[in-house]
Amino acid sequence: MGDKIRILFLCTGNSCRSQMAEGLCRHFLSDVVEPYSAGIEKHGLNPLAVKVMGEIEIDISSQRSKTVDELGEREFDYVVTVCGHADENCPFFPAKTKVIHRGFDDPPKLAAGAATEAEALVHYRRVRDEIRAYLLALPQSLDAELSTPTGAGKLR
Repeated sequence: MGDKIRILFLCTGNSCRSQMAEGLCRHFLSDVVEPYSAGIEKHGLNPLAVKVMGEIEIDISSQRSKTVDELGEREFDYVVTVCGHADENCPFFPAKTKVIHRGFDDPPKLAAGAATEAEALVHYRRVRDEIRAYLLALPQSLDAELSTPTGAGKLR
């Protein structure tokens, strides 16, 4: 595993976006990426995130919500903050760790006004698919984001 890129996907509560990113990364990029997810806080695994991931045959039901502190002394090559709150409150990481912000909309917030689960799932699927598109461009996109001061992602 020493030659794999170690990436931490960081979100506020580690319940949805960062969990989907970890699961997608494990599924599509396990040969080149060792993915982790964590939150600034711990909110529990979102059942609708689990459901939409299951729709594309990726089971994240055994993943658990955790904080950065629970990861111990692991070192990461990259930390990708997937929400604005995590970007603004990102903990300190060693200088060798590159922190990149690539925000995605918050499915629970988008789905708050949904009248049915079916309506809510539309938002979860959209964000899942946006995260998947971003991850499928890894690891090349990481280097591009580091060399580009503007764009979809930003380096801290």
